[in-house]
Amino acid sequence: MIAHFKEVSEFAKLEILESHKLPIAIVGAGGIVDGAHLPAYKKAGLEIVGITDVDQDRAKDVANRHGISIVYPDLATLLRDSKAKVIDIAVPPAVQRDVFIEVAKSGRHILAQKPLATTVADGEMIIKATKESGIIAGVNQQLRFEEGIAAAYKMVDLGWVGKVTSISITVNLATPWEMFPWAKNMEKLEIMVHSIHYHDVIRWFLGDPISVYSVAGRTKDQFPIGETRTVSTYKYPDEVTAIVHANHVNRGGDNYAEFRIDGDGGAIRGTLGLLYDYPTGRVDTLEVNSAKLPTDGWTPYPVTTRWFPDAFIGTMGSLLGAIAGKDKLRSSVEENLGTLKLVAALYESIATNRVIEL
Repeated sequence: MIAHFKEVSEFAKLEILESHKLPIAIVGAGGIVDGAHLPAYKKAGLEIVGITDVDQDRAKDVANRHGISIVYPDLATLLRDSKAKVIDIAVPPAVQRDVFIEVAKSGRHILAQKPLATTVADGEMIIKATKESGIIAGVNQQLRFEEGIAAAYKMVDLGWVGKVTSISITVNLATPWEMFPWAKNMEKLEIMVHSIHYHDVIRWFLGDPISVYSVAGRTKDQFPIGETRTVSTYKYPDEVTAIVHANHVNRGGDNYAEFRIDGDGGAIRGTLGLLYDYPTGRVDTLEVNSAKLPTDGWTPYPVTTRWFPDAFIGTMGSLLGAIAGKDKLRSSVEENLGTLKLVAALYESIATNRVIEL
């Protein structure tokens, strides 16, 4: 199996070539930048030339701890004075559209935080700004770059499990929402900022569904006002199905996060270690059982990196490779509009208790 895994590993572990590296500045100094973006960029040897945030004390603290020499007082000053060629935007969803458009006008390439926008209309405005400025822009849907998920995608691409018949993603967590004060008053929460990763990955594997149906719930005395439990189902041609079941109010102390891909020639199963003890996490797992190779029962694939921070190397690396003209952008703003449309359909289904056709 080692020889078979080599091609999978080369796809799943995206490395950034020295010739592709460009100076980067960051807009936003929140927890995700502090705990994932900057550790990933340091590990990849990327040059961070500046940072800004509306909370200047926070920006200075993050810059000091991560060795960033310049803290800009605001976005306008950063865009005027910085030598950055790429801007990493990591701001709350409600303000990303305006920040993105301002950065695009400066001609810098962009890696935007997910969700790209809170509405499809805002997403379309972002795409319009991208095209008008002539820049290359990606979305930080970094689960596409998590090693186990990316390896599973390559296994499917190589035909190891035959034709995919179903995908399921199940997470049952005690999520510390208090870590994200900006999310407290979001009426659309769980799908918009968490499960959007899973919905995006299912689109990556299977494309856009024919229709979706979703239900959502809240729990008494929870910290945020938005939904914290969702079940979403997908219908595809030829009776192919998918389901995402997410519960963020697990009071049993047994967090788990599992995914499974079934095909007519085998199956793949794995875990997302990050979610067992967020944000510390544990090692991810991945196994394949294939009649096509064949494997001798369930065979483990050796996952050696983690969703946080390693997948963030992938999102930035994919953008840098695309800027260099060497790689196809795995999660472009244009492609991500489909994920926004899917999210909108899921919320419409929740609101109307109907199956929504796409």
